[in-house]
Amino acid sequence: MPLKRLLSRSKDRDFEEIEGEEYLEVNVMDSGAGVAAGKLGIRIENLEEFADAERVLRQVREGSIIFLKIKGLKDKDMGELKRAVDKLKRTVVANNGDIIGVEQNWLILTPEFVAVHR
Repeated sequence: MPLKRLLSRSKDRDFEEIEGEEYLEVNVMDSGAGVAAGKLGIRIENLEEFADAERVLRQVREGSIIFLKIKGLKDKDMGELKRAVDKLKRTVVANNGDIIGVEQNWLILTPEFVAVHR
């Protein structure tokens, strides 16, 4: 494929060398409201209380990748944080998405068409 050839070439070559090659246009899923076709929405959100979990899940269902800061709820109420994370995890996994923890204060939630490689 042209992409493999492009990636295998050294980085110091000019792009002019590959002008004559054919490329296949890839159609990307529409990632929800407010995001232009062919673009992927990435949002940064805060989890300050349990009720914020539903807002975050709605955005994941619409196709956005969410970087979720959980420090506010972690400092306020650890039990409520565990309930919120459990709800987020169950819903995201049920929708074939993925959820991962990054450091101690961040989660990343992805819709089903985004793969997280660990």
